Amino acid sequence: MRFVRTARATAACPAPVAAPSARPQRRRTPAAIAALVATAILATGCGATVSGSSSAGSSSAGSSSVSSSVSLAGGSTSASGAQAQTLAATTSSADFLSSDEIHEVSITFDQATYDAMVATFNDTGDKEWIEVTVTIDGTTYTQVGARLKGNSSLRSVSTDTDPASLPWLIDLDRFVDGQEHDGMSAFILRGNSTETALNEAVALDLLREAGLASEQAALVRLSVNGSAETLRLVVEKLDGDWQEANFESDGILYKAESTGDYTYRGADAASYEDVFDQETGDEDLSPLIGFLDFVNNADDATFAAELSQHLDVEAFATYLAFEESVDNFDDIDGPGNNSYLFWDATTGQFTVVAWDHNLAFGQTPGMGDAGGVGGPMGGQRPTGGAAPAAGQAGGGFSSTSNPLVTRFLAVAEFARLVEDAKASLQASLYDDGTAQSSLATWAQLIQAQASDLVSSQTLASEQAAIAAYFS
Repeated sequence: MRFVRTARATAACPAPVAAPSARPQRRRTPAAIAALVATAILATGCGATVSGSSSAGSSSAGSSSVSSSVSLAGGSTSASGAQAQTLAATTSSADFLSSDEIHEVSITFDQATYDAMVATFNDTGDKEWIEVTVTIDGTTYTQVGARLKGNSSLRSVSTDTDPASLPWLIDLDRFVDGQEHDGMSAFILRGNSTETALNEAVALDLLREAGLASEQAALVRLSVNGSAETLRLVVEKLDGDWQEANFESDGILYKAESTGDYTYRGADAASYEDVFDQETGDEDLSPLIGFLDFVNNADDATFAAELSQHLDVEAFATYLAFEESVDNFDDIDGPGNNSYLFWDATTGQFTVVAWDHNLAFGQTPGMGDAGGVGGPMGGQRPTGGAAPAAGQAGGGFSSTSNPLVTRFLAVAEFARLVEDAKASLQASLYDDGTAQSSLATWAQLIQAQASDLVSSQTLASEQAAIAAYFS
């Protein structure tokens, strides 16, 4: 496996550290943080840079005029333009996607525009972009792109659906080139299937610990058009930046669509229009089409002998073992066809990239509203029981037949790799306390900073349901 997660760039100068609070805490206001930053800059002589944030009232597509005042040793000074943006670098989180803090995100948009977007989706299935304003921890970005994200989670969406419960793709630089927050230009608001989203947050941590490509995640307090806040999970968008951080070689990232599968549809790229989307690189489906041709049409002996030339076999065995270990039936051969494929231009091999874990740890669909927020944990296997075998559905829901999974498990050598990976993951994720530590970290964060959004009883119940898988 050749996965690599590069460390975030860090400034040479130390960032100010806020003292912890015993009560559920909000982020400091920008003015308060600015004062701390100014003090730190005076003391250390350090500076920082930032790009692309705009003031709440700005509608400029290219640049914005931002002003800020901070107290300096009893006096006052003003900064504008580039100087204020330099200051804003420290007011935004140095690590937005992490389990260290629950962030605040608010989204506002024109209701008529939203209603039209929902109507279009219901009529055609198209997910149109709309222009919204997004505030992240006190920093406001205008002319932000937003669209619905997901498939089964949108099964009953209507104009009456609470938009704060829906899954969203937020693209800060959709309409303003270079607009970003903490180096991040896009993120995904996942559709929670539990009130805490603990199951997906923990699954993503364990996916990374298993040595597989994962997404960084964060919990946020989300408000839409002035609504009451709700607890949501934010994850990275799998794009070029994500690819560069997770894989050492150049290549192409493809996303499997819920309307498709891994069957071979011939050599014409147009035949795969609703089957795979290309997410990175110059437009080229030929590596993918060649891979699907081999998977579906190679005879059994050739498949067994030559699959390693086309696929990172070890990583795929670990992937199948992992999805079973977290009881996530909604995977590569689940009803959502959830996966990405990365093609390594150096080796010519594909790697199956896991995606969508909001049904991990026995959570079953159909428990909440259109966004799935607030559904109870359910469908988990009893303590000490066996998870569904790879390729089987959990919770009574049908899965699809994926030819790669079916043929892979039919080869004794590959099936043994999966069994070996299961034993290895049991030891490295559960027996050594890694899973327990991840769960405790996320649960403690919710208790400390979101007890007003999730009751202690709900937190304890959902935490216990996940912990039942660790024995």
